[in-house]
Amino acid sequence: MNFTEIAENRQSCRSYDPAREVEQEKLACILAAGRLAPSACNGQPYHITVCRGEAAARVAKATQGMGMNKFAADAPVMLVLSEKPYVASAALGAKVKKNDYRSIDIGIVAAYLTAEATAQGLGTCILGWLDDAQIREICGLDGAVRLVITLGYPGSGDTLRPKKRKPMDELVKTVE
Repeated sequence: MNFTEIAENRQSCRSYDPAREVEQEKLACILAAGRLAPSACNGQPYHITVCRGEAAARVAKATQGMGMNKFAADAPVMLVLSEKPYVASAALGAKVKKNDYRSIDIGIVAAYLTAEATAQGLGTCILGWLDDAQIREICGLDGAVRLVITLGYPGSGDTLRPKKRKPMDELVKTVE
């Protein structure tokens, strides 16, 4: 798949096949793509924790408060994205420019991880509804948990849905 095909096929998967495990080779490719994601001053101010088995089940439960994300229970892998400190140059830039580069960098790595998962034939869903303290305890993390990505093979009912996007003229402006 080329990048446009990946973008056209990537969607939030909300139905996983719990009987199909994610192969270690595919997971390694996904993590390698994440490692290549750009970040402010190449600082990579995040950590990716891979959760499988009981840990994945516990993390899934920590994303299901108030009845949300019930589908997460069937995903065999959870990728937990947590914050790490800035490198000095990015910390200075963030302070001077009053911009949260960590959040931007975490969004970029999430995009890389989910795009490569799509290229590998896997489904993902990026979850922001989560219990930070509970996931930190499960994973032994000291940095704030910002996102959890569910990862697995889509269930048979998870078909490609039409994309609902703004028209290009509402989204893009060219200034010369």
